[in-house]
Amino acid sequence: MIQDIAPLKLNNAYHRKKPKNNSRMLGFFDRMIYLKYDEKIEFLTYEQWTDTRREQKKEIPESVYLFSIGEEDYFLTDIAADTQIEGFAFHKMFSVRTMQPMKDVLAAATAWHLYVWYRDNQFCGRCGKKLAHDTLQRMMRCPKCGNLVFPKIAPAVIIGLTDGDKILMTKYAGREYKRYALIAGFTEIGETAEETVAREVMEEVGLKVKNIRYYKSQPWGFDSNLLLGYFCDLAEKAEIQLEEEELSLAEWVDYKDVPDDPEGLSLTREMMVHFRKSREKDHQND
Repeated sequence: MIQDIAPLKLNNAYHRKKPKNNSRMLGFFDRMIYLKYDEKIEFLTYEQWTDTRREQKKEIPESVYLFSIGEEDYFLTDIAADTQIEGFAFHKMFSVRTMQPMKDVLAAATAWHLYVWYRDNQFCGRCGKKLAHDTLQRMMRCPKCGNLVFPKIAPAVIIGLTDGDKILMTKYAGREYKRYALIAGFTEIGETAEETVAREVMEEVGLKVKNIRYYKSQPWGFDSNLLLGYFCDLAEKAEIQLEEEELSLAEWVDYKDVPDDPEGLSLTREMMVHFRKSREKDHQND
């Protein structure tokens, strides 16, 4: 999955760092990220960025330290939409999902998550004063009323609903992602993740579930989420009642027909393949 980058590790602890020549500079515009891609991702270095700005006789924008992966530091900076550096361009965040290497896909998604938070939290929601960066941790602080604003992480569930040898697979309505998915949804105020599983299945396909069991979690910076994977069993036979505003399709798929996962990126796809392999193993032992 996106976080599986061993032996490298994402270090997301906040530090007051300044970029070095080989630091990676990440900039975003209209759900796009600035990078070069030719078989593998290449982010703009601080040296390339500062040389370009000096050649153009422009000021070098401020940067904010984001995180490190291995020996590389990543910073957020302001890269204008009309910036032209040979080989580099703005790419849709959605297209980054299929790029390589995985560590830079993780870097792009995590940086996007933080960019969205910084972009949307420039002013205090309590008193309206301009927020300031805290010096000790990843936080925005209001100098007037003392309000503390931390990065937003939205918990959501991914649901592998099964009935014997079949798993319920879906397709989203009106989204860029057109491949098979699983039922998913956000945890609401006052409910547990397990209650979210039961509620989302009932809302989206009108089915009751039982034997809810946790599988695995995944950070998903593309949408500022923490995904929690659960498997559960169909509680009673019933016709699927499709929520058409959310889904364009929901159908039972035999384990033999579950597709492979060439990307190895998402919890959703891993859960599908996990179900197929577990059922294959069960039948081999019959």
